[in-house]
Amino acid sequence: MDFCIDQELSLMIKTVKDFVDNEVDPVSHIIEETDRIPEDIMKKCKEMGLFGLSIPAEYGGAGIGMVGKCLIYEQLGRTSNGFTTVIGGHTGIGTVGIVESGTEEQKRKYLPPMAAGDKIGAFALTEPQAGSHAANIKTTAVRKGDKYILNGTKHFITNATIAEVFTVMAVTDKSKGAKGITSFIVEKSFPGFKLGTVERKMGLKGSQTAEVIFEDCEVPAENVLGRGGEGYTNALKILTNGRAGLAARNLGSMQKLLELSIKYAQERVQFDVPISSFQAVQHMLADMAVDIELTRSMVYRVAWMVDQKMKVIKEAAMVKYFASEAYCRVADRAVQIFGGMGYMKDLPIERYYRDARICRIYEGTSEIQKNIIAAQLLKDYG
Repeated sequence: MDFCIDQELSLMIKTVKDFVDNEVDPVSHIIEETDRIPEDIMKKCKEMGLFGLSIPAEYGGAGIGMVGKCLIYEQLGRTSNGFTTVIGGHTGIGTVGIVESGTEEQKRKYLPPMAAGDKIGAFALTEPQAGSHAANIKTTAVRKGDKYILNGTKHFITNATIAEVFTVMAVTDKSKGAKGITSFIVEKSFPGFKLGTVERKMGLKGSQTAEVIFEDCEVPAENVLGRGGEGYTNALKILTNGRAGLAARNLGSMQKLLELSIKYAQERVQFDVPISSFQAVQHMLADMAVDIELTRSMVYRVAWMVDQKMKVIKEAAMVKYFASEAYCRVADRAVQIFGGMGYMKDLPIERYYRDARICRIYEGTSEIQKNIIAAQLLKDYG
């Protein structure tokens, strides 16, 4: 594995880090209070090309591959996880389906404005009765002439309130089970599309999550994404390839928490000495560092495998599982090191603690990741 990066990517990483540390992080409390990303921050993201991280250069994107994308995600993870989720939801599951499975016509129509950030992408799979059991979706798509008519409800859809382009999974042949699910590119402007409840979440402020409702929604037949009946397979591929990216965002947050914890431990005095001199605190810092380095090694190995077009079903599940659990451990230890101040909203520690918890649930729960890992092990060694 070669993780050497060229000068252009190195400059981009530094630029993103400076942007996150000097422009986004100082307004993270505003994002938390208003549950919105400031317009000037979104505009700067467009100017920097952050919305095109997953899109090939020929369609206006960065064309940097999975390793490059994870290096950028790691820097984005250093601040408000709600902000990071807006970018990650778009550049990850919101666009990769079109990149990987779209026709040339679909790519040329949708990818350039998505790369520019003029059209935000979202991924609509989850339903009230189809969370971990994703194949149990009830949204239907019936062919009528040159259109499909969609009916059903999706929920917990990231970026739903700001997205213009949705990758949607719907049942086209109920008798075939998972093989009767088809992917569609659905625009917010299509007749019969509407938003439902906007969720009030424990964390990820600034990232809007909402219901998407289809009531006789008219979708042109040319907007079928990939082959009919391969929607469930497409969804799993989209989620699998995105898991290293989510883990990279977790990695950035963990690194920031370690830096804040070290600084606080060196400054906070109890019993006439900095608390960094206490072995109990040192051990927590050491545990945090180990979780971070293990996550880093896994993230970039899986990202490299993705770039090499290697099979990563097991490894992607491993990195998603480990990084999600590790982030929660690191956030918990950070709160403990900060003590009472770690529980107060005056500091960002409690925000990271709340934001970390969703990582063990969304884009595949920790339990589902273990199921995937075990299934692959049994297949490989059976």
